[in-house]
Amino acid sequence: MLVASMNPCPCGYYGAKDKNCTCTKTQISKYISKISGPLLDRIDIHIEVEAVDYQSLNNEEDEETSEEIRKRVNKARKIAFERYKEYGIYSNSELTPKLINKYCKLGRKEKEILQNAFEKLGFSARAYGRILKVARTIADLDEKENIELKHITEAIKYRDLDRKYWNN
Repeated sequence: MLVASMNPCPCGYYGAKDKNCTCTKTQISKYISKISGPLLDRIDIHIEVEAVDYQSLNNEEDEETSEEIRKRVNKARKIAFERYKEYGIYSNSELTPKLINKYCKLGRKEKEILQNAFEKLGFSARAYGRILKVARTIADLDEKENIELKHITEAIKYRDLDRKYWNN
């Protein structure tokens, strides 16, 4: 598993809502090019995280605890393990193209959304499999047998950076 982070530019404020970026277009382009589009394409999930304000940090609303999240993730992992036990794989990330076709079937609306995303956002063929695997995982977390519209749209949203910074 790879977990990484980076700023969108040298000063860190390119695209920020409440701060002004002081970098030139050349600096931003040079900075972004440190991570190649093909490398980013091989990462399943990449999202932009905006700065958090004090009010959000001081929020006292009930949120899902780490223990609740752990239980939900373990349940989803068990679902995937049982589904793939005859293939000797343990998770959705290990799905081959043939198994993606078998276990990541989409309904008409889901297919339309995915097709629109590819046409409008310029996703690669590699992104197709990654989006379906992530959608399958989201459906498992939701304890759903089939990938639903909300699962595929959420998975598409997790491909944020390749279309924002690298696909210009």
